[in-house]
Amino acid sequence: MDVVVLENIPFQPDFEKLKKKFRIKEGSSWGPQVERLAREAEAIARPRAMYGEAFVDLVSDREVMVEGTSFNSRVLRVNLENTHRVFPFVVTCGLELHDWAASQEELLPRYYADEIAEEALREALTVLESHLEERFKLGRTATMNPGSLPDWPIQAQRSLFSLFGGAAEDLGVRLTDSMLMVPSKSVSGFLFPTEKSFASCQLCSRDRCPSRRAIYNPDLFDEKYQGAQSEFVLGAARE
Repeated sequence: MDVVVLENIPFQPDFEKLKKKFRIKEGSSWGPQVERLAREAEAIARPRAMYGEAFVDLVSDREVMVEGTSFNSRVLRVNLENTHRVFPFVVTCGLELHDWAASQEELLPRYYADEIAEEALREALTVLESHLEERFKLGRTATMNPGSLPDWPIQAQRSLFSLFGGAAEDLGVRLTDSMLMVPSKSVSGFLFPTEKSFASCQLCSRDRCPSRRAIYNPDLFDEKYQGAQSEFVLGAARE
């Protein structure tokens, strides 16, 4: 799989947006501190992304092969039913922001710095999605991320990263023994064209999730993903 790296992604933190997000009132002493942090982040930020174009073979009720690598997930398998192409990706805020946020000694400034790094990650993800749409004319797309559902646990990170060879570490992203990514403000997964909207949030019952992008649908798995051969137990997704 050929790997494409997107660098030089601009990041200009929106101070007014951050102030609203952090609920900082006009005249608060925290206003200037957040503005200082935002300016520091802008000066050092190097968010980046990489992706590849990969082809899919449907193997069984819950297994797909992507470029010869096996992925086991009933939800992934059904979602790829009508497409034979996916775009594995890794997106990161960059080690520069990761180390900068970790260097904040006080709790609240560290929280602010983490959230600013999260904004850089989101900007890089937006750039990746726009790039893929412009280059491949994908139309409606969806993403799935290892660890977002019990049906596709975080251990799948190892297989996903193997598709990139050593390119992920060249990007500045590595996996820990528990399959978490460093920098922590990174995201990986598959992006793929789809006829119907999908978000893993629709299958996740976690309350008050700050990253929720869709309403939980308790009937969706039974209606769309439950199959006679499926080994996935719906109850596990609700625990």
